[in-house]
Amino acid sequence: MLRGTRIVEIEALGPAPFAGMLFADLGADVIVVHRKQAAVPGAPQRSLLDRGKRSIALDLKNADDVAVLMRLVATADGLIEGFRPGVMERLGLGPEACLAANPRLVYGRMTGWGQHGPLAGAAGHDMNYIGLSGALWYASLPGEPPMAPPTLVGDIGGGALYLVIGMLAGIMNARASGEGSVVDAAIVDGSAHMMNLLMSLAQSGALAAERGQSLLDGPHWCRVYRTSDGGFISVQCVEPKFYALFLDRLDLTTDPQFTNQFDRELWQKLSNRLATIFAAKPRDEWATLFDGSDACVSPVLSPQEAALHPHMAARRSWLTVDGVLQAAAAPRFSGWEQKTPAKSPMRGEHDAEIRAGLPS
Repeated sequence: MLRGTRIVEIEALGPAPFAGMLFADLGADVIVVHRKQAAVPGAPQRSLLDRGKRSIALDLKNADDVAVLMRLVATADGLIEGFRPGVMERLGLGPEACLAANPRLVYGRMTGWGQHGPLAGAAGHDMNYIGLSGALWYASLPGEPPMAPPTLVGDIGGGALYLVIGMLAGIMNARASGEGSVVDAAIVDGSAHMMNLLMSLAQSGALAAERGQSLLDGPHWCRVYRTSDGGFISVQCVEPKFYALFLDRLDLTTDPQFTNQFDRELWQKLSNRLATIFAAKPRDEWATLFDGSDACVSPVLSPQEAALHPHMAARRSWLTVDGVLQAAAAPRFSGWEQKTPAKSPMRGEHDAEIRAGLPS
Protein backbone atom coordinates (compact mmCIF):
# COMPACT_ATOMS: atom_id res chain seq x y z
CA MET A 1 0.00 0.00 0.00
CA LEU A 2 2.88 2.40 0.70
CA ARG A 3 5.04 1.36 -2.24
CA GLY A 4 6.91 4.41 -3.49
CA THR A 5 7.00 6.04 -0.04
CA ARG A 6 10.41 6.45 1.60
CA ILE A 7 10.91 6.86 5.33
CA VAL A 8 14.27 7.63 6.94
CA GLU A 9 14.43 6.40 10.53
CA ILE A 10 17.14 7.54 12.94
CA GLU A 11 18.02 4.65 15.25
CA ALA A 12 16.32 5.03 18.63
CA LEU A 13 14.47 2.92 21.19
CA GLY A 14 10.99 1.45 21.46
CA PRO A 15 8.14 3.28 19.75
CA ALA A 16 10.25 4.99 17.06
CA PRO A 17 11.58 1.75 15.50
CA PHE A 18 8.15 0.17 15.95
CA ALA A 19 6.66 2.98 13.86
CA GLY A 20 9.35 2.37 11.25
CA MET A 21 8.51 -1.34 11.26
CA LEU A 22 4.84 -0.57 10.67
CA PHE A 23 5.74 1.63 7.71
CA ALA A 24 7.90 -1.20 6.34
CA ASP A 25 5.12 -3.75 6.93
CA LEU A 26 2.85 -1.55 4.81
CA GLY A 27 5.32 -1.53 1.95
CA ALA A 28 7.29 1.69 2.46
CA ASP A 29 11.01 1.80 1.74
CA VAL A 30 12.29 2.36 5.27
CA ILE A 31 15.97 3.16 5.62
CA VAL A 32 17.15 2.96 9.21
CA VAL A 33 20.22 5.02 10.03
CA HIS A 34 22.04 2.84 12.51
CA ARG A 35 24.91 3.89 14.71
CA LYS A 36 28.17 2.38 13.58
CA GLN A 37 28.34 0.55 16.89
CA ALA A 38 25.42 -0.77 18.93
CA ALA A 39 24.51 1.52 21.83
CA VAL A 40 24.25 -1.51 24.13
CA PRO A 41 27.27 -3.86 24.07
CA GLY A 42 26.26 -7.43 23.32
CA ALA A 43 22.93 -6.43 21.77
CA PRO A 44 21.51 -8.84 19.14
CA GLN A 45 22.96 -8.40 15.66
CA ARG A 46 19.47 -8.08 14.20
CA SER A 47 16.37 -6.47 15.71
CA LEU A 48 12.86 -7.75 15.05
CA LEU A 49 11.73 -4.12 14.80
CA ASP A 50 14.05 -3.64 11.80
CA ARG A 51 12.30 -6.27 9.70
CA GLY A 52 11.75 -5.21 6.11
CA LYS A 53 14.03 -2.16 6.45
CA ARG A 54 17.34 -1.32 4.80
CA SER A 55 20.25 -0.24 6.96
CA ILE A 56 23.00 2.33 6.59
CA ALA A 57 25.47 2.96 9.42
CA LEU A 58 26.44 6.59 10.04
CA ASP A 59 28.14 8.61 12.75
CA LEU A 60 25.93 11.67 13.14
CA LYS A 61 28.74 13.55 14.87
CA ASN A 62 30.86 13.23 11.74
CA ALA A 63 30.39 15.98 9.15
CA ASP A 64 30.83 13.68 6.16
CA ASP A 65 28.24 11.23 7.49
CA VAL A 66 25.84 14.07 8.27
CA ALA A 67 26.18 15.19 4.66
CA VAL A 68 25.25 11.67 3.53
CA LEU A 69 22.20 11.76 5.77
CA MET A 70 21.07 15.10 4.38
CA ARG A 71 21.33 13.75 0.83
CA LEU A 72 19.19 10.85 1.98
CA VAL A 73 16.68 13.20 3.62
CA ALA A 74 16.32 15.02 0.31
CA THR A 75 14.89 11.79 -1.20
CA ALA A 76 12.48 10.98 1.65
CA ASP A 77 8.79 11.49 2.28
CA GLY A 78 9.21 11.23 6.04
CA LEU A 79 11.79 11.12 8.81
CA ILE A 80 11.41 9.47 12.22
CA GLU A 81 13.43 10.48 15.26
CA GLY A 82 12.87 9.47 18.87
CA PHE A 83 15.27 11.54 20.96
CA ARG A 84 14.59 14.02 23.73
CA PRO A 85 13.75 17.55 22.53
CA GLY A 86 16.81 19.43 21.31
CA VAL A 87 19.05 16.45 20.52
CA MET A 88 18.51 16.53 16.76
CA GLU A 89 18.91 20.31 16.74
CA ARG A 90 22.29 20.00 18.47
CA LEU A 91 23.36 17.58 15.74
CA GLY A 92 22.31 20.12 13.12
CA LEU A 93 19.52 17.78 12.00
CA GLY A 94 16.45 19.48 13.44
CA PRO A 95 13.29 20.21 11.46
CA GLU A 96 14.52 23.56 10.15
CA ALA A 97 17.64 22.05 8.56
CA CYS A 98 15.87 18.99 7.18
CA LEU A 99 12.93 20.93 5.75
CA ALA A 100 15.40 23.30 4.10
CA ALA A 101 16.88 20.27 2.35
CA ASN A 102 13.45 18.87 1.51
CA PRO A 103 10.45 21.23 1.84
CA ARG A 104 8.01 18.32 1.33
CA LEU A 105 9.43 16.32 4.23
CA VAL A 106 7.20 15.15 7.09
CA TYR A 107 9.42 15.24 10.18
CA GLY A 108 8.09 12.79 12.77
CA ARG A 109 9.13 13.33 16.39
CA MET A 110 8.46 10.55 18.90
CA THR A 111 8.72 11.45 22.59
CA GLY A 112 7.08 10.60 25.86
CA TRP A 113 6.30 14.10 27.11
CA GLY A 114 6.19 16.05 23.83
CA GLN A 115 8.30 18.86 22.38
CA HIS A 116 7.20 21.47 24.93
CA GLY A 117 5.79 21.67 28.43
CA PRO A 118 7.31 21.49 31.93
CA LEU A 119 8.32 17.81 31.55
CA ALA A 120 9.52 17.97 27.93
CA GLY A 121 13.18 17.50 28.87
CA ALA A 122 12.64 14.91 31.62
CA ALA A 123 13.29 11.18 31.43
CA GLY A 124 10.38 8.78 31.55
CA HIS A 125 9.04 5.43 30.48
CA ASP A 126 5.76 3.93 29.33
CA MET A 127 4.23 3.60 32.80
CA ASN A 128 5.11 7.20 33.69
CA TYR A 129 3.51 8.62 30.55
CA ILE A 130 0.25 6.69 30.84
CA GLY A 131 0.15 7.32 34.58
CA LEU A 132 0.19 11.06 34.00
CA SER A 133 -2.15 10.98 30.99
CA GLY A 134 -4.97 9.17 32.82
CA ALA A 135 -4.70 6.02 30.71
CA LEU A 136 -3.40 3.87 33.59
CA TRP A 137 -6.20 4.77 36.02
CA TYR A 138 -8.62 1.92 35.25
CA ALA A 139 -5.95 -0.75 34.66
CA SER A 140 -6.55 -2.95 37.69
CA LEU A 141 -9.10 -4.48 39.98
CA PRO A 142 -10.46 -2.36 42.83
CA GLY A 143 -7.94 -1.99 45.63
CA GLU A 144 -5.03 -3.19 43.50
CA PRO A 145 -2.25 -0.97 42.10
CA PRO A 146 -2.86 -0.15 38.42
CA MET A 147 -0.80 -2.28 36.01
CA ALA A 148 -1.17 -2.24 32.22
CA PRO A 149 0.48 -4.62 29.71
CA PRO A 150 4.08 -3.42 29.26
CA THR A 151 4.59 -0.96 26.36
CA LEU A 152 1.26 -1.61 24.64
CA VAL A 153 -0.86 1.28 25.94
CA GLY A 154 1.85 3.94 25.96
CA ASP A 155 4.84 3.23 23.74
CA ILE A 156 2.87 1.49 21.01
CA GLY A 157 -0.75 2.62 21.30
CA GLY A 158 -0.29 6.23 22.36
CA GLY A 159 3.12 6.60 20.76
CA ALA A 160 4.10 4.64 17.65
CA LEU A 161 0.61 4.32 16.19
CA TYR A 162 -0.14 8.03 16.62
CA LEU A 163 3.21 8.89 15.05
CA VAL A 164 2.38 6.74 12.00
CA ILE A 165 -1.13 8.21 11.71
CA GLY A 166 0.25 11.72 11.99
CA MET A 167 2.98 11.12 9.44
CA LEU A 168 0.57 9.53 6.96
CA ALA A 169 -1.69 12.56 7.29
CA GLY A 170 1.31 14.82 6.80
CA ILE A 171 2.47 12.90 3.72
CA MET A 172 -1.01 13.12 2.18
CA ASN A 173 -1.02 16.87 2.80
CA ALA A 174 2.50 17.28 1.40
CA ARG A 175 1.55 15.48 -1.79
CA ALA A 176 -1.43 17.78 -2.22
CA SER A 177 0.20 21.04 -1.16
CA GLY A 178 3.93 20.56 -1.59
CA GLU A 179 4.49 21.60 2.01
CA GLY A 180 6.06 19.42 4.65
CA SER A 181 5.31 19.51 8.38
CA VAL A 182 6.56 18.49 11.80
CA VAL A 183 4.63 15.83 13.71
CA ASP A 184 4.86 16.15 17.51
CA ALA A 185 3.77 12.68 18.64
CA ALA A 186 3.83 12.55 22.44
CA ILE A 187 2.86 9.38 24.29
CA VAL A 188 1.04 11.45 26.93
CA ASP A 189 -1.13 13.00 24.21
CA GLY A 190 -1.84 9.79 22.31
CA SER A 191 -2.63 7.71 25.39
CA ALA A 192 -4.92 10.49 26.70
CA HIS A 193 -6.69 10.59 23.31
CA MET A 194 -7.18 6.81 23.50
CA MET A 195 -9.21 7.38 26.66
CA ASN A 196 -12.02 9.08 24.72
CA LEU A 197 -13.90 5.84 24.15
CA LEU A 198 -14.00 5.29 27.90
CA MET A 199 -14.75 8.95 28.56
CA SER A 200 -17.74 8.70 26.24
CA LEU A 201 -19.21 6.20 28.71
CA ALA A 202 -19.21 8.91 31.37
CA GLN A 203 -21.92 10.69 29.40
CA SER A 204 -24.29 7.78 30.07
CA GLY A 205 -23.15 7.23 33.65
CA ALA A 206 -21.39 3.98 32.74
CA LEU A 207 -17.96 5.33 33.77
CA ALA A 208 -17.32 6.27 37.38
CA ALA A 209 -14.37 8.24 38.66
CA GLU A 210 -13.78 5.58 41.31
CA ARG A 211 -12.11 2.43 40.06
CA GLY A 212 -14.19 -0.74 40.27
CA GLN A 213 -17.54 1.01 39.88
CA SER A 214 -17.80 1.11 36.10
CA LEU A 215 -19.15 -1.38 33.59
CA LEU A 216 -15.70 -2.26 32.24
CA ASP A 217 -13.65 -2.49 35.42
CA GLY A 218 -15.91 -3.64 38.24
CA PRO A 219 -18.48 -6.33 37.36
CA HIS A 220 -18.07 -10.05 37.86
CA TRP A 221 -18.76 -10.46 34.14
CA CYS A 222 -15.80 -8.26 33.18
CA ARG A 223 -12.81 -9.92 34.79
CA VAL A 224 -9.99 -12.43 34.43
CA TYR A 225 -10.15 -15.51 36.66
CA ARG A 226 -7.47 -17.97 37.72
CA THR A 227 -8.05 -21.63 36.89
CA SER A 228 -6.99 -24.78 38.75
CA ASP A 229 -3.81 -25.24 36.69
CA GLY A 230 -2.58 -21.70 37.27
CA GLY A 231 -3.93 -20.48 33.94
CA PHE A 232 -6.40 -17.67 33.35
CA ILE A 233 -9.75 -17.25 31.63
CA SER A 234 -11.12 -13.88 30.47
CA VAL A 235 -14.80 -13.00 30.84
CA GLN A 236 -16.41 -9.92 29.30
CA CYS A 237 -20.06 -10.65 28.51
CA VAL A 238 -21.29 -7.05 28.65
CA GLU A 239 -24.60 -7.27 26.77
CA PRO A 240 -27.47 -9.05 28.58
CA LYS A 241 -27.97 -11.59 25.77
CA PHE A 242 -24.31 -12.64 26.00
CA TYR A 243 -24.43 -12.63 29.80
CA ALA A 244 -27.40 -15.00 29.61
CA LEU A 245 -25.37 -17.41 27.49
CA PHE A 246 -22.53 -17.17 30.00
CA LEU A 247 -24.85 -18.11 32.86
CA ASP A 248 -26.33 -20.95 30.82
CA ARG A 249 -22.94 -22.57 30.23
CA LEU A 250 -22.23 -22.37 33.97
CA ASP A 251 -25.69 -23.66 34.98
CA LEU A 252 -26.33 -20.40 36.85
CA THR A 253 -29.40 -19.25 34.92
CA THR A 254 -31.78 -19.82 37.84
CA ASP A 255 -29.50 -18.38 40.51
CA PRO A 256 -31.38 -15.29 41.81
CA GLN A 257 -28.21 -13.28 42.53
CA PHE A 258 -26.66 -13.78 39.12
CA THR A 259 -29.80 -12.61 37.36
CA ASN A 260 -29.16 -9.06 38.65
CA GLN A 261 -26.39 -8.35 36.16
CA PHE A 262 -26.11 -4.60 36.80
CA ASP A 263 -26.52 -4.56 40.61
CA ARG A 264 -23.24 -2.96 41.71
CA GLU A 265 -23.81 -4.07 45.29
CA LEU A 266 -23.46 -7.69 44.18
CA TRP A 267 -20.46 -7.38 41.87
CA GLN A 268 -17.72 -8.18 44.38
CA LYS A 269 -19.66 -11.04 45.98
CA LEU A 270 -20.40 -12.60 42.59
CA SER A 271 -16.80 -12.09 41.49
CA ASN A 272 -15.74 -14.11 44.52
CA ARG A 273 -18.21 -16.84 43.62
CA LEU A 274 -17.00 -17.00 40.04
CA ALA A 275 -13.40 -17.08 41.24
CA THR A 276 -14.24 -20.21 43.21
CA ILE A 277 -16.05 -21.76 40.25
CA PHE A 278 -13.25 -21.14 37.75
CA ALA A 279 -10.61 -22.31 40.23
CA ALA A 280 -12.16 -25.79 40.17
CA LYS A 281 -11.10 -26.74 36.62
CA PRO A 282 -8.09 -26.19 34.34
CA ARG A 283 -8.04 -23.38 31.80
CA ASP A 284 -8.37 -25.51 28.67
CA GLU A 285 -11.40 -27.31 30.06
CA TRP A 286 -13.13 -23.98 30.53
CA ALA A 287 -12.04 -22.89 27.06
CA THR A 288 -13.60 -26.03 25.57
CA LEU A 289 -16.84 -25.44 27.48
CA PHE A 290 -17.23 -21.95 26.02
CA ASP A 291 -15.71 -22.60 22.62
CA GLY A 292 -17.96 -21.54 19.74
CA SER A 293 -20.45 -19.72 21.98
CA ASP A 294 -21.28 -16.01 22.16
CA ALA A 295 -20.69 -15.98 25.91
CA CYS A 296 -17.58 -13.82 25.39
CA VAL A 297 -15.19 -16.04 27.30
CA SER A 298 -11.69 -16.93 26.12
CA PRO A 299 -8.45 -18.30 27.55
CA VAL A 300 -5.54 -15.98 28.30
CA LEU A 301 -2.72 -17.30 26.11
CA SER A 302 0.98 -16.59 25.96
CA PRO A 303 2.28 -15.48 22.55
CA GLN A 304 3.70 -18.97 22.04
CA GLU A 305 0.32 -20.54 22.80
CA ALA A 306 -1.52 -17.95 20.73
CA ALA A 307 0.54 -18.91 17.69
CA LEU A 308 -0.86 -22.46 17.96
CA HIS A 309 -4.50 -21.53 18.52
CA PRO A 310 -6.66 -22.65 15.56
CA HIS A 311 -8.07 -19.16 14.93
CA MET A 312 -4.72 -17.39 15.09
CA ALA A 313 -3.10 -20.14 13.02
CA ALA A 314 -5.82 -19.89 10.35
CA ARG A 315 -5.16 -16.15 10.05
CA ARG A 316 -1.38 -16.61 10.27
CA SER A 317 -1.36 -13.88 12.90
CA TRP A 318 1.85 -15.21 14.42
CA LEU A 319 4.87 -16.28 12.37
CA THR A 320 8.35 -17.57 13.02
CA VAL A 321 10.99 -15.90 10.84
CA ASP A 322 14.65 -16.85 11.26
CA GLY A 323 13.75 -18.60 14.48
CA VAL A 324 12.08 -15.50 15.96
CA LEU A 325 8.39 -15.61 16.90
CA GLN A 326 6.70 -12.42 15.71
CA ALA A 327 3.30 -11.09 14.78
CA ALA A 328 2.40 -10.74 11.11
CA ALA A 329 1.78 -7.37 9.50
CA ALA A 330 -1.60 -5.79 10.24
CA PRO A 331 -4.10 -4.75 9.04
CA ARG A 332 -4.93 -6.84 5.96
CA PHE A 333 -5.96 -5.44 2.56
CA SER A 334 -8.23 -7.01 -0.04
CA GLY A 335 -6.43 -8.06 -3.19
CA TRP A 336 -3.04 -8.00 -1.49
CA GLU A 337 -1.28 -11.21 -0.51
CA GLN A 338 -0.18 -11.58 3.09
CA LYS A 339 3.59 -11.88 2.91
CA THR A 340 6.10 -13.22 5.38
CA PRO A 341 8.02 -10.24 6.81
CA ALA A 342 11.42 -9.68 5.26
CA LYS A 343 14.44 -10.52 7.38
CA SER A 344 15.89 -7.78 9.57
CA PRO A 345 19.15 -6.33 8.24
CA MET A 346 22.52 -6.35 9.87
CA ARG A 347 23.84 -2.96 11.00
CA GLY A 348 24.98 -1.12 7.85
CA GLU A 349 24.09 -4.04 5.57
CA HIS A 350 22.86 -1.80 2.73
CA ASP A 351 25.47 0.98 2.95
CA ALA A 352 26.81 0.62 -0.57
CA GLU A 353 23.36 0.13 -2.12
CA ILE A 354 21.87 3.17 -0.39
CA ARG A 355 24.84 5.44 -1.11
CA ALA A 356 24.80 4.45 -4.78
CA GLY A 357 21.18 5.58 -5.06
CA LEU A 358 21.67 9.03 -3.53
CA PRO A 359 21.68 12.22 -5.58
CA SER A 360 25.10 13.81 -5.87
